[in-house]
Amino acid sequence: MVEAGRHAARGDASTRVDDTAPAGLAATLARLRGRSRATLRDRSRRVRAVGGIALQAGLAAALSWLVAHQVLQISQPVFAPISAVSTLAASVGQRLRRTVELIIGVTVGVLIGDLLLLVIGTGWWQLALIVVLAIVVALFLAGSAAAVIQAGATAVLICTLSPSVRDLEIPRFLDALIGGAVALLVTAVLLPLNPLRVLNRAARPALDLLSDQLDATAGALADQDAAPARAARAELRQNKDEVKALVEATQGAREASTLSPLHWHERHGPVGRYAEAAAPIDRSMRNSGTLIRRAVSLIEDGEPVPEPMPRAVAELAEAVRLMKRQFAAGDEPTRARERALRAVCAAGDAYREGVGFSGAVVVAQVRTTASDLLVATGLTQGVANRLVRRAFGEMRPPPAARG
Repeated sequence: MVEAGRHAARGDASTRVDDTAPAGLAATLARLRGRSRATLRDRSRRVRAVGGIALQAGLAAALSWLVAHQVLQISQPVFAPISAVSTLAASVGQRLRRTVELIIGVTVGVLIGDLLLLVIGTGWWQLALIVVLAIVVALFLAGSAAAVIQAGATAVLICTLSPSVRDLEIPRFLDALIGGAVALLVTAVLLPLNPLRVLNRAARPALDLLSDQLDATAGALADQDAAPARAARAELRQNKDEVKALVEATQGAREASTLSPLHWHERHGPVGRYAEAAAPIDRSMRNSGTLIRRAVSLIEDGEPVPEPMPRAVAELAEAVRLMKRQFAAGDEPTRARERALRAVCAAGDAYREGVGFSGAVVVAQVRTTASDLLVATGLTQGVANRLVRRAFGEMRPPPAARG
């Protein structure tokens, strides 16, 4: 009887496991499908982001080979397309500098290789000495990895091929010059990138991250629940990639609007305004991080949360969203400025209703972040500070904090 009961119990248990197994498997499969879709989206986004650069690289490689081979009659112009692709592989905004670095590196490698070969001859130790000197001189003159690599590689070619290949130096120099020049021609004239599109693509993740975490913090303050604010704090700490991408995009936009005649008119318009916004956006993210950390402390310590305080943080989030939309449209970000000042007004109301120690820091960071956003929209720091002080209102001491 007891044994039968045990068997029944084991049967029930196995039934329960069998019943739950399909559900667990379904959940696992659903997670895998979701991850696969996310991966496909990420890969598609990467392809779209670099698709224009891939087209530029292909065109520049073909044109540089044609110019070197057909026009200058270089029999094997291998290094012209390599130089072109190397130039275009540089971060957008660094291509003119990369071209100069390539030419410096090749020149150093050719000069040092030729001069030392005449004095010390060829051999393994001569190769080592020439490469070391070429790299040291390139590092002294240019201080970049591209110049160092080109100098070292060119020195190796001169040392190893010059005894068997005549007149290698001039074609090698011309290859680098042609490749870099054609890459710049493609970038500036034939297939120029739209600088405003470059900026929008780079700024969107940073601004979305900032607005989302400010929204989460406003909700945490309204509900007096520290968990969402802690999560927002952790998310905002991982913003280095977004900020780096935005800074690089501003360099690229400046380069595109400087080199390309099609975009010269944008240098002092939307592109110029957008490019100037990178630094204050970075500051606003750091100041928002302090705001969120103090919001967590405020909730955990049970300090008072005046009704206008969550509203102030939510208004900041909306100001960021409006700035993103107006920048993307190429409009003057007047609505974003108005919303940032509304955040400051709400922060002033919260301060006068009564806040504790961490609450006062949250209020101060709302003011500071709003000032950063105003500067990002194109105002000077002095004008932004005056507007913030006026919007905040009277600075009389708050009532004694409750709790």
